[in-house]
Amino acid sequence: MSDTTVYLLRHGQTEWSESGQHTGRTDIPLTEAGEARARKAGEVLRGLLGDSPVHVISSPRQRAGRTAELAGLTVDETTEDLGEWDYGDYEGLTTPEIRETVAGWTVWSHPCPGGETADQVTERARRVLAKARRAGTDVVLVGHGHFSRVLTAVWLGQPAARGVHFALDPGGVVVLGDERGEPQVKRLNVIVD
Repeated sequence: MSDTTVYLLRHGQTEWSESGQHTGRTDIPLTEAGEARARKAGEVLRGLLGDSPVHVISSPRQRAGRTAELAGLTVDETTEDLGEWDYGDYEGLTTPEIRETVAGWTVWSHPCPGGETADQVTERARRVLAKARRAGTDVVLVGHGHFSRVLTAVWLGQPAARGVHFALDPGGVVVLGDERGEPQVKRLNVIVD
């Protein structure tokens, strides 16, 4: 473990996050409400970070980059490793639509044909968190809903499927840290309306 605190910032609302459509590779913009929430997320982060220096890593999707910009963050690097879960053939579909052909489907319990497996997503999360722990400063990771929930699970030493237990709304913030060498979720789904 390290003394690094990791802040996860989920991008603000998009039309697809509002409608429940799975948005992995599709690069869509924030809605007006998403832009407003991103600005408020910046207030949350400023309150949590104070004047501490941070290293900011973002997903390359415009919804993440725009969220970082509106939150007042300067992105130091972008990486595909912070991209959302690749939903493959289910891209753009809602869970009820998928369940018309696969009863009981969830991203946490079933495969995504043509997309990533839970093991692949877990491995990406491990790489991102290893990089964050080596940063030598606190880190803000600007990304997506399901993947940030996976990051939270992996931080705690759990597999991707355990991400189901962590809520994260658009524009929400999660704070990950350690207590005496044990990984800890310090704050979860912090938002300002």
